[in-house]
Amino acid sequence: MQTKMFDRPVYLSERKDLVIEIANLADAIDFLEEWSEGDQDLIHDATLKTCYLAHDGLKPISVARDTLCAFAKKKGILVEAPAVLPWMLKGTSGGGRVSP
Repeated sequence: MQTKMFDRPVYLSERKDLVIEIANLADAIDFLEEWSEGDQDLIHDATLKTCYLAHDGLKPISVARDTLCAFAKKKGILVEAPAVLPWMLKGTSGGGRVSP
């Protein structure tokens, strides 16, 4: 199966201390499918439908990404991309060596 990647990931605040990265349509659909039923509304339904249409090739992937960003902004969970990602930082450890 071909992965339908976004041109840039979308970062969402799932909880106060947890930011998740949505990098492709499958991640977006999973996120939206797991959204609390009590919080599902017309905007959620339209966003999920747009992602499914993009998955089926009926809408551009960029439209699905933009729709997800608009949904996240409306819900107050959109997070700006971090300037420095954790994996980019050089570790401060001694490379696994044990001091005598």
